[in-house]
Amino acid sequence: MVPQQVAGGTPRLRKVMILAGEASGDAHGARVAREIRRRWPGVEMVGLGGGGMAGAGVRLLANLDELAVMGFVEVLGRLPFFLRIERRLVGLLWEEPPDLVIPIDYPGLNLRITARAARLGIPVLYYIGPQVWAWKAGRAERLSRLANRIAVILPFEAPLYRAHGGRARFVGHPLLDEEVRAHPESLARSLGIEPERPVLALFPGSREQELRRHAGPFTATAHELQRRVPGLEVVVSRVPSLAGSAYQPFPFPTTEDAHSLRALATAGLVKSGTSTLEAALAEMPFAVAYITHPVTFLLARRLVRIPHVTLANLVAGDRVVPEFVQGDMSPPAVADALEPLLDRSSAERETMVAGLRTIRDALGSPGASARVVDLVEEMLREAEDGVGN
Repeated sequence: MVPQQVAGGTPRLRKVMILAGEASGDAHGARVAREIRRRWPGVEMVGLGGGGMAGAGVRLLANLDELAVMGFVEVLGRLPFFLRIERRLVGLLWEEPPDLVIPIDYPGLNLRITARAARLGIPVLYYIGPQVWAWKAGRAERLSRLANRIAVILPFEAPLYRAHGGRARFVGHPLLDEEVRAHPESLARSLGIEPERPVLALFPGSREQELRRHAGPFTATAHELQRRVPGLEVVVSRVPSLAGSAYQPFPFPTTEDAHSLRALATAGLVKSGTSTLEAALAEMPFAVAYITHPVTFLLARRLVRIPHVTLANLVAGDRVVPEFVQGDMSPPAVADALEPLLDRSSAERETMVAGLRTIRDALGSPGASARVVDLVEEMLREAEDGVGN
């Protein structure tokens, strides 16, 4: 499909498909959608995502509570649903082809849709390429061949795709685009926490399966620290996309104000993923923990070839924060790592905060969403001129 031009030389963008499958992708997709709408006010946007993308004007075919599943074993139980969604998306590509497809992370489904779009000659801008540095390195070659552009958000990723001929560009991390409005004093008052008390923040995840696996060990760790640290308050970060009942196993107060919780917390226990970068950017000292299905873990251990499982540590190129994965997630051991971080005068805390600052420096500068949409314009011009991959 070749877009027409509008006055002033800007290529016309009539319809775009944006595909996100989890909370972070929805947030990043919403910012891209708003920037697209700013440049092309009349554009039609359709796809997969959550409340953020819906609020930015994307018509959703499925949302996060249906899509947010990860792990080999866990996905098998939802296979019929994912096949239905894939058939619907492929049908739209055939019957109502967009000018552009923007898959965001979520590689299982999104790589298949990318392949379908490529066969139909629909340009693809893949935003937040699959973590080929961790596992399934063959995806780098495949995506490099299929996508017109790959926008990556970690500084070491672009060369990995370029080695396979991919047109990859580091656009900076979208977390730097967030408007952080933290009100720790207000949150403390609402929870009845006295200003001088130490606070442990728990970030157990944004999926129900993560909460089920993390509730016991996260709670046990918090109780162990409450025995060791006088007056320790514990607060759980709650994501709005999950029902409050999902947090019933946690015997602590919860809040949806994650920014204020990170600013209030003395230290945190954070599940592996994007949330570790959010904690690093907030300079909240923390430890990382993650537990998945035993079969998923065994398969991942055979495939993954990286020195750290934590994004924050990978960006830093060093073990800045301690990691506790699967069987290593022993509450006493995690408490040993967190206890000195709850002391604002400790050397361990000071060293970690200095390390967290290096992570912010490595993530680039704000403006990732605008740079992604700059790539959209480049691609539309290429389609006009008949330029391929």
